[in-house]
Amino acid sequence: MNDELNKFVRWRKNMVENQIIARGIMDPAVIDAMTHVPRHLFVSEAMADSAYGDFPLPIGEGQTISQPYIIAEMTQRLELSGSERVLEIGTGSGYQAAILSQIVYRVYTIERNNTLFLQTRKLFDKLKYHNIVTRYSDGTQGWKQESPFDAIIVTAGGNQIPEPLVDQLAVGGRLVMPVGGHYSQELLKIEKTKTGIITTNLGGCRFVKLIGQHGWRE
Repeated sequence: MNDELNKFVRWRKNMVENQIIARGIMDPAVIDAMTHVPRHLFVSEAMADSAYGDFPLPIGEGQTISQPYIIAEMTQRLELSGSERVLEIGTGSGYQAAILSQIVYRVYTIERNNTLFLQTRKLFDKLKYHNIVTRYSDGTQGWKQESPFDAIIVTAGGNQIPEPLVDQLAVGGRLVMPVGGHYSQELLKIEKTKTGIITTNLGGCRFVKLIGQHGWRE
């Protein structure tokens, strides 16, 4: 292993120990995925040395890659066992989908920005993440043809949870999404039962806006 690769492995291990495990992430599958997915490849070359820091980073097109901890927290809250089909709204850099791909059977991810969509599809292919299915579309409408999903994760903040996503969530499934205003949100987890929806507030957060028919207008 050359010095450059060794550096990133060392930084990734440090990220997992000090930002993930130290803050209470206990799911072994999430920890393993965060340990192995090369986060520095999901940002620009100029940002690579900052990729394992405890903060979000810009990825272009007005979007960001979330800080490692929030990705781990949202993933853990989906309570994944490994056999699930998961829908992600907002592919962005592709890092969240890559983490999920190490844990579940299949990931379906939707991106509304064509530049990011093309970049991430190319990266998934390069890294041989063959269980990630991508789509260029309005994520707030979900992916009805492939529903129902065992879990849904939304990586942008909306003023409400889009109704199509609730409809496309399987009974017994979990959905995690930031909900609130333009500049700050609460991270909500909903569980769909036979008799209704159970909502849990996981605390404050800040995400870019969820834009689409069932989200914010551009």
